[in-house]
Amino acid sequence: MRARKSNRGLTVQAIAGTHVVLLAMHMKKEACSGHMGFAIHRSDHTEGEAYYLRGSKTFHATDPRLVDGSTYSTREHPIQGFTWSDFTAKPGHRYTYRVDALQGAPDALRVFRSVAVAVATETEQGGDHDVFFNRGAAASQEFARRYGSSTSLANAPEDDPRWAWLSRGANEAIHAFVARAVDGDFALRVSAYEFRLASVARALKAAHDRGVDVRILYDGNNNPPDSHGRVFPRDDNRDTAVAAQIDGLCTERVTRPNVKRAPIAHHKFMILLQHGEPVAVLTGSTNFSAGGVFGQSNVVHVADHKAIAQAYLRCWNLIAANTDYRALRTALMALNPAVEGFPRRGTSCVFSPQPTLATLNWYAQLATTTDGGVFMTFPFGMGAPFKEAFRKGKAPLRYALMDKLLPSGLSGARRDAAETEMLQIRKRVENRIAVGSRIATNSFDRWVKEKLSGLNTYVQYVHTKFMLLDPLGRHPVVITGSANFSDASTTSNDENMLVIHGDRRVADIYLGEYMRLWNHYAFREWVSAGAPGAPLQFKHLDVADQWWKQYFGNTARSRQRAYFAGVER
Repeated sequence: MRARKSNRGLTVQAIAGTHVVLLAMHMKKEACSGHMGFAIHRSDHTEGEAYYLRGSKTFHATDPRLVDGSTYSTREHPIQGFTWSDFTAKPGHRYTYRVDALQGAPDALRVFRSVAVAVATETEQGGDHDVFFNRGAAASQEFARRYGSSTSLANAPEDDPRWAWLSRGANEAIHAFVARAVDGDFALRVSAYEFRLASVARALKAAHDRGVDVRILYDGNNNPPDSHGRVFPRDDNRDTAVAAQIDGLCTERVTRPNVKRAPIAHHKFMILLQHGEPVAVLTGSTNFSAGGVFGQSNVVHVADHKAIAQAYLRCWNLIAANTDYRALRTALMALNPAVEGFPRRGTSCVFSPQPTLATLNWYAQLATTTDGGVFMTFPFGMGAPFKEAFRKGKAPLRYALMDKLLPSGLSGARRDAAETEMLQIRKRVENRIAVGSRIATNSFDRWVKEKLSGLNTYVQYVHTKFMLLDPLGRHPVVITGSANFSDASTTSNDENMLVIHGDRRVADIYLGEYMRLWNHYAFREWVSAGAPGAPLQFKHLDVADQWWKQYFGNTARSRQRAYFAGVER
């Protein structure tokens, strides 16, 4: 939901997702002299609470110097920025946010502009699409405050409260989807790259026991073994199926047995059928593994859409039959939308492998030609067509969220050249790029040590694969699923994507979660870039009347203010 209010020259736009409310403020430059920042007051009409929200920075003169990791009322220590996000919002709640622009001295702040805007957060379940983002940030101040340096998650019991906090509904959504198959009138079809989360395997076993027709495909490719001789993910997949006593329901998907390094069966979807007819599909970026559900950032997306579920069932049947690779590509292309022009309204789906890179180039063309904002995730580096989009695109604001700045496997001169290229892209005023990172002990004054979950080996931070095209426009587009925006995900691997055009609710949810993660990692990357061995000093709030100036003119933050507030730059 979006709402926008103005009063005496102060404009506030609120964009409410499920767990995030984005606030964007705007005032004319000439009104900002002496502006000390924004205090943000929230009334929760669902729970009957009202208070000023809290931030992490203070004025030097009025600093209470609390223990590390503390937060401070924005009425005494305001937000010095024209965009801010409430990450403590809850789904399905009604809120009123009052934004007060403050002037004066740190010990005598007074309100000189004020706007109140009312919004309702979205529910995770609603309409044709249910969207569940996991926390995706075990390396966070909140996790450290809640659980400290607790023992490793790897051996934690299933009732450990950390699991539920990290899942934030993603694990529950998977189990709820399986539970919809209540008896023999229903069937479930599963296609998984990683099938190694015991609780999901047990849930499928329970479904089978109550008469549901359950059939499971998982990646069985003979990939190169690790130092212990184990093949990932095949051997873990096998062990999980055997332990749950459902190995008889499983088929190993081998994409190309005649090649040395086979493409991977990278799907992560389930199809629900009733009376033999497909009625819904669960998809997204989340592997059925502890690392997928509780570790790296991921989304579980449920589409209650019979035509989409039918297309997914056709895909499942094709790969279950181990269709010849060339014939498979041709058959899957027949299920895909036309890859030219703007996507058609409504929801469509895209499957790989495909004969050419036409779909990948279509995504890049959309990113290049979109007039509004572009928001993309890149877990394994930014490919050539998207580098071109981030160099020459029309959008005034382009965001990239990356697990690593460069793909793995580069060394020497190739790595130097790739790093130079990405640095040049980062310097463009239209581009805002954040890379996964965390805060180590004593690296930043007043912040507590952050620990990784220990659940992920290759992708620690950002695993989601989605792009948003002008999400705040009248006709937003969300493209989301299992496929990285890469050559291999287009022409080689088993992959799937949803293309959703015109659903503002879905766009608002995805945008809120995108900015939650982008802000989280942009700050941590900045901290980690500090001089080695020289801890960064706590930066107090500005009292020299300078902070707001970076939000005007031809700057990235000026473009951010204008886009999110919905005003002319």
